[in-house]
Amino acid sequence: MGIMTIDGRKVEFTDEKNVLSVIRKAGIDVPTLCYRPELSIYGACRLCTVEDSRGKLFASCSEEPRDGMEIYTNTPRLRKYRKMIVELLLAAHCRDCTVCDKTGNCVLQDLAYRLGVKEVRFENTKEELPLDTSSYALVRDPNKCVLCGNCVRACRELQGVEALGIAFRGTEATVMPAFNEGLGNTLCVSCGQCRVVCPTGAITIRSDIDEVMDLLADPNVRVVAQIAPSVRVAVGDSFGLPKGESTIGKVITFLRRLGFDEVYDTIFSADLTIMEEAAEFLERVQNGGTLPIFTSCCPAWVNFVLTQYPEYTENISTCRSPQGMLSAVAKEWYRDPERADGRRTVMVSFMPCTAKKMEMNRENSYTKGEKDTDYVLTTTELVRMIKSSRIDFVNLDPEEADDPFGMGSGGGDIFGVTGGVTEAVLRRLASDQADATIAQIAKSGVRGDDPIKEFTVKYNGLDVNICVVSGLANAHEALRRMKTGERTYHLIEVMACRGGCVMGGGQPVKIGECPKEYRTEGLYTVDASKKLKKPDANPFIQKAYKDFLPGKEHELLHNEGY
Repeated sequence: MGIMTIDGRKVEFTDEKNVLSVIRKAGIDVPTLCYRPELSIYGACRLCTVEDSRGKLFASCSEEPRDGMEIYTNTPRLRKYRKMIVELLLAAHCRDCTVCDKTGNCVLQDLAYRLGVKEVRFENTKEELPLDTSSYALVRDPNKCVLCGNCVRACRELQGVEALGIAFRGTEATVMPAFNEGLGNTLCVSCGQCRVVCPTGAITIRSDIDEVMDLLADPNVRVVAQIAPSVRVAVGDSFGLPKGESTIGKVITFLRRLGFDEVYDTIFSADLTIMEEAAEFLERVQNGGTLPIFTSCCPAWVNFVLTQYPEYTENISTCRSPQGMLSAVAKEWYRDPERADGRRTVMVSFMPCTAKKMEMNRENSYTKGEKDTDYVLTTTELVRMIKSSRIDFVNLDPEEADDPFGMGSGGGDIFGVTGGVTEAVLRRLASDQADATIAQIAKSGVRGDDPIKEFTVKYNGLDVNICVVSGLANAHEALRRMKTGERTYHLIEVMACRGGCVMGGGQPVKIGECPKEYRTEGLYTVDASKKLKKPDANPFIQKAYKDFLPGKEHELLHNEGY
């Protein structure tokens, strides 16, 4: 332990890795653009610069704390220095703030206000570059990039993809994919984590709100919504509701008032996914099929395997994701002329995930030549729709989802957290849903924050080796262990985003916040409140297999291949 003097106050520190962490521990919000605690130190923006007792200036993010240090964070010299940095950044920045996707949540915009930058005295001599709209999920605007490097480091360090890099030097430095290819033509898996860490509007979500709103006004179209588990514990953040509280009832009410004809809950198809995936797993084990089986719910993970580990394509479960299953089943449901009522059915998914926009356009996401999911809107887009509607979301009375695809087990709810899919599979394989059985599964090693969780469970005399991975960079390590024979797995679950879908690339996240813990706890709380824990105990699942799915299971619930 050591003691630093910060702005005249004695502040203790222990294991803080840099001076900036100690400053923030003292309750002082020194501005930054390029600093993210989960990423490596970059030190590009210099906004976190502080002054020591000798007048030396240094970036606090890259300086280790030392006992006896005396620093100042808000001297006239520092205020002038930071103000000049922001003014220079704005001079080379697109300033169409009123129509920017990031307005109101832009770090640069906030800094300009906080530091009192009221004019930009320098001419913008940078060439205006075209938008990169090649990705189904994201839009890249190089004119709004401040070269913080967050997206480059997130793509490399958190996801192990390296679809982005910094080209050239000095005033010519530019963030771009290799050879300035469109993002959609690279190894990008559409996870959206670059968008999460971008402090400006340089990388944003590709939105289809306008198209969906137009369809809601068309009397010849039946617009059907489905809502993913993680959406319900993230929407409330933007409306002052308790963090992690489930708002699924309010979201359903809102969508009905907006004009959606039917509103379904994706936890129903999460139950379907577990029924099919557990059956496929057992079939592979019993008949010598390809093992380990890879979960297929996360489209960014699937794309990661296809592009970086194609030799393991056959390991991917043939099951469609819950989004794909529900869209296919609902479209088939409305192919009945009586149910169709002469209208065309359009499926709109509300997802925490930008990669779902890519998934819906994959060739194996079609049934009978028809696209299953027509539009994917992220949680962030849903929040924007709520705000633009002027409907009082906070005071809406909650409603239930529509039958027959509106009910799911607690196992479906926890799909949104890392390990949730595996936990739901283990529940399916269990002989009962007694409280003791469910609690024992939760304590098997499937829960927790470790990026790679390895554990073994017994099933019918077999030791089943399981690996649960959070974050694609960690998937590299898990697959390395498997390739070298260091580990033998039977099942591998990977969520591309750290913490699972609760931290998906489409979730609303304010820069500097990490809402993973309370969103995770929110889904576990929803699960704990339900009596129905296992998908096979869901009466609507039982009815679907008895009356509707026979002869259609493979066509509607599985992919033909990748």
